[in-house]
Amino acid sequence: MLDPILFRIQPELIKKKLKNRGFNLNIHKINTLESKRRILQLHTETLQKKRNYFSRLIGSFKLISKKNSHLKKKVVNINNTIQHNKKKLSFLKKIILEFYLNIPNIPHKDTPIGKNNTSNHEIFQWGNKYKKTNILFKNHIQLGNNILGFDSNPNLNISGSQFIVMKNKIALLHRALGQFMLDLHTIKHGYSEIYVPYIVNSDCLYGTGQLPKFSEELFHIYSKNKNKLEYSLIPTSEVPLVNLFKNKLINKNELPILLTAHSPCFRSENYSYGQNTKGLIRTHQFEKVEIVQIVHPKKSSLALEVITNHAEKVLRLLKLPYRKVLLCTQDLGFSASKTYDLEVWFPSMDKYIEVSSCSNMLDFQSRRINLKYSRKKKSKNNFLHTLNASGLAVGRTLAAIIENYQHSDGKIEVPTVLQEKYMNGLKFIQ
Repeated sequence: MLDPILFRIQPELIKKKLKNRGFNLNIHKINTLESKRRILQLHTETLQKKRNYFSRLIGSFKLISKKNSHLKKKVVNINNTIQHNKKKLSFLKKIILEFYLNIPNIPHKDTPIGKNNTSNHEIFQWGNKYKKTNILFKNHIQLGNNILGFDSNPNLNISGSQFIVMKNKIALLHRALGQFMLDLHTIKHGYSEIYVPYIVNSDCLYGTGQLPKFSEELFHIYSKNKNKLEYSLIPTSEVPLVNLFKNKLINKNELPILLTAHSPCFRSENYSYGQNTKGLIRTHQFEKVEIVQIVHPKKSSLALEVITNHAEKVLRLLKLPYRKVLLCTQDLGFSASKTYDLEVWFPSMDKYIEVSSCSNMLDFQSRRINLKYSRKKKSKNNFLHTLNASGLAVGRTLAAIIENYQHSDGKIEVPTVLQEKYMNGLKFIQ
């Protein structure tokens, strides 16, 4: 959530910045709502003072019953008006909060202005994507099926389409990748491993920015009796990781906080019909190793470079060709101010596919969950900055390995870094 003060002191500038990311800010509406709130709140406070004054008079006129009776009626009438005003004020505050919760983050000054991914800026490419020129590349679905590693039949009697069953050595490689990523981030990069719930309440999703805008992209759980939304499956472990610090006041000396979690993620992917919905590219359930940083506001720009480098390290150790891209304003996620995407090379499609988004949220999420850090005594506590990155999406990384490490005879070579420690010495899957 953005700082409400910004809408009072720099409304036109904020409107211009939000317009760059395709959001039309209705300044008149928020000004009208805030004006009504201030008038109603001032009126209520004035009535409370008047009530308190008359209550003191009642105490002074204990022996004069006529005056007491008259004053008591006044207090009762004032109380009724106060209660009525409080209900109106509560409803008005709810409308204002909903208005603010639907406003996306302001793009960082480094974020290029653009309407779609054609305006994203490529920072660099790494690795040789054309190192194998003597084979006709098959996609990861064909290769996986040939070695009996996949069962992606949409008519499965389990869950339907956009789910996949992995078997045998492919399932082993999938598990190995997750463990490898976790070990790298905990042992080498200094993150603390966290096991999180896979079901969260709505407040958590509001806290990280998935709600209210992206409700249709989530899998929801409703109560049996009331048909009321109670919980949702996590779209990413960023949600529970960040919400661990809801309403927390962190000592400045405890910063930065580095967390990682390996979890399944659940997304409806309604918007992705026909877009690589077969295989491991877009599925309703997939696994991801998430990395999260909570840092001092002055450190978040540097922290974004660091957390992105940590995600890149996975790709480099696996020797997968990739590129780093700076997203434009209208390609940003709702809560993000600046984002780098890491896109891994898929030879069968002759293009890069996103495998990690690394984002600086600034204080956007912290304001939603009330996460602050303590400063000097008698000094105002400030909101912290949060960052997150996929480190990496396990399924897509697996698919990229299958394609980039394929041999002409259909065998899949296991990346060297995984062979001994994670794959029991296995060098090829066939």
